[in-house]
Formats: sequence, C-alpha cells, structure tokens
Amino acid sequence: MAIWRRGKPPIWSSIQPHVISLMMRTVLFLCTGNYYRSRFAEELFNRHRLRAGLGWVARSRALAIEYGVNNVGPLSPFVLKALKERDLSAKDGKRFPQRCAAIDLESADLIVALMESEHRPLIRERFCGWENRVEYWQVGDLKVTQPDVALRSIETEIAALIEKLRAFSN
Repeated sequence: MAIWRRGKPPIWSSIQPHVISLMMRTVLFLCTGNYYRSRFAEELFNRHRLRAGLGWVARSRALAIEYGVNNVGPLSPFVLKALKERDLSAKDGKRFPQRCAAIDLESADLIVALMESEHRPLIRERFCGWENRVEYWQVGDLKVTQPDVALRSIETEIAALIEKLRAFSN
C-alpha cells in the first residue's frame, strides 16, 4: 500500500498517459513496411523496458509502406507467433502499419533502422540529412532471412540496447 503525503495521491497519478509518454525518451524503429521487423522490435522493447525500469518507450514506422500492399491485417503472423512463443501478446496489435514522417524522426531520441543495406537508401531518398543520425542493425526481411532467425536477431539486439540504455541512465 502506498503512503501519500497529506492523504493525497502523488502528482503523477493524475497525469494523463499521453503526457507521461511525452516525458519519456523515445526509440523509433524503422523498417520497410512497419508490419514485421519494426513492429516486433517495438513490442519486444516496450515489454523489456518495463521490466528494466527504463524511462524509454518504443514506436515504429514504415519507410516504404507502399511496398507492403500484399500484407494481410495489421501485423505479421510471424510476429504474432513469435510473441505467443514468448508468452507475450501484441499490445498494439490492432494498429495498422504507419508511414514515417519527418515529425517521427524529429521527436525520437534514438532511431534504429532494421537493415542498413535496405533502409539507408530509403532514408537518404525520403528524409534528406537523416541517414547518418540512424543506428543500423543487420536484420534481413523475409526474402533473405528466415523469420525465426530474424526475430531472434531482433531479440538479441533489443537485449543489448536495453543494457546500453540502462548503463547510460545510471
């Protein structure tokens, strides 16, 4: 049971969730369609950051959403399956992929693109001046990397990122 001064709840108990997210630092995960890799990274990061007590929140966006015209539903079945295998569910699983806009980049404290060879040219073309402000991972899309391999790689990268942010926060 919490003990509050003078019987009043702490100030943060009355703050709306959208205001709390403004006080947190943001990592933005980018991939081509915001359907598979970046969404898995977002879901996984947001779960692990809670356990680690980090003042960070993840968002994800698409660099070329038009390439995903054949995607079915809001989230890749591979992501849903991988989350279920980890006893997790998609908190944002009903959200359809979202296109990246300049404001997404400007409001992020850290930007991670999931595959340098695929995403650096898109960032250069669509967001002039941003390509060198992005951290690039090496996680291939379905055409080049099996889903279980790609998603395990993202999981490993997320764990390393969480540790780096924890060390940075202390």
